[in-house]
Amino acid sequence: MGNTLSYAAWNDEEVKKLENSFKDSLDVLKWAFHEYGNDIVYACSFGIEGIVLIDLIYKVKRDAHILFLDTGLHFQETYKLIDKVQQRYPELKIEMLKPELTLSQQADVHGEELWKTEPNRCCYLRKVEPLENALSRYPAWISGIRREQSKSRQQTNYINKDEKFQSIKVCPLIYWKIDEIWMYVKLHQLDYNVLHDQGYPSIGCAVCTLPASDPNDPRSGRWTNFDKTECGIHTF
Repeated sequence: MGNTLSYAAWNDEEVKKLENSFKDSLDVLKWAFHEYGNDIVYACSFGIEGIVLIDLIYKVKRDAHILFLDTGLHFQETYKLIDKVQQRYPELKIEMLKPELTLSQQADVHGEELWKTEPNRCCYLRKVEPLENALSRYPAWISGIRREQSKSRQQTNYINKDEKFQSIKVCPLIYWKIDEIWMYVKLHQLDYNVLHDQGYPSIGCAVCTLPASDPNDPRSGRWTNFDKTECGIHTF
């Protein structure tokens, strides 16, 4: 590990110099694992970007720690993909991170199908809070978000001071275009979620995800009928 960059010791000028020194995504990952070693984790949703990032991570650190926020509401296709990924990369440590409340307990406390009435609350309980608890053990985490995905992500850098989780957020794929993501997947013959071939460019919980209604907006199938485009993890 190097002289670890931390949330508390954030320095704008130093980070800017570091940001400008990176050549590509692999360079960012090499820095991240050299800097943090086992003290950095990748929070992966196993979307198409996640498949690319896992493959890149495996080139740098084969026993990297991957977190999946297992809400209990994901598509079966997502769970099947995770099994395939674990088989392809046997040394990866994939942790299925579950919320404190089971779905039945959540229904008892907050009412049936909370995602239909208060999706922000549901996302907080089943995704944001579990990740917040997990990241309290790590000074840094990796995300597969890209600037192209939405307006709220256009200012993301390789290295970010994450105010929400009081952590360092490393985003190696920010400059990748979706065509480049798919080119990499096809070139390396990587397994991916079959729902991507059925009109789902962005895949979350089954109860809140439909095929994209706008071909120019990959997140237009998420939380349909609600003024909501993010679960809350990637909002600063």
